[in-house]
Amino acid sequence: MDETTSITHAATLAGFTAAVSTTHGVHLRDLAPMTTLHVHTRNSLYRIIVSANDAVLVEGGEFFPSLTPAHFSGASVGGSFLKVGWIGIGLRMEILVDGRRIVTSPVQDITTSGMTSTRVH
Repeated sequence: MDETTSITHAATLAGFTAAVSTTHGVHLRDLAPMTTLHVHTRNSLYRIIVSANDAVLVEGGEFFPSLTPAHFSGASVGGSFLKVGWIGIGLRMEILVDGRRIVTSPVQDITTSGMTSTRVH
C-alpha cells in the first residue's frame, strides 16, 4: 500500500520563513513598556499591554476575560515554527499563561494606543 503525506508549504521551514518575511507586524522588543496594542484576530479582539521582555498583560478572547499576566511567545502559522516576540498580520499569536499555551486565530489588524494612535497595518 502506497501512502502519501501532504504537508502545506507554510508548515515547512521555507514556507514559514517566507510567510513571516512578507507580513506586516510589530516586534514587542521595539515597543516602550506600557504600550497598549489592540489586536483584532479573525475571532476576537485582544488588548495587550507591554511590560518587559516577553511579559505582557492580555485581555480578550475566550481565555482572557480580564487583564491577565502572561508571557508572549510570538507568531506562528499554527505549527511548530515560531517568530519570537512578533505579532504579524495573518499569523497566530502564541501566549503562555499558567503553563498553558494559547494560540489565537490569525491576526487581521494591529493598532497601538497611548498619546497618539498608530495603525501598524
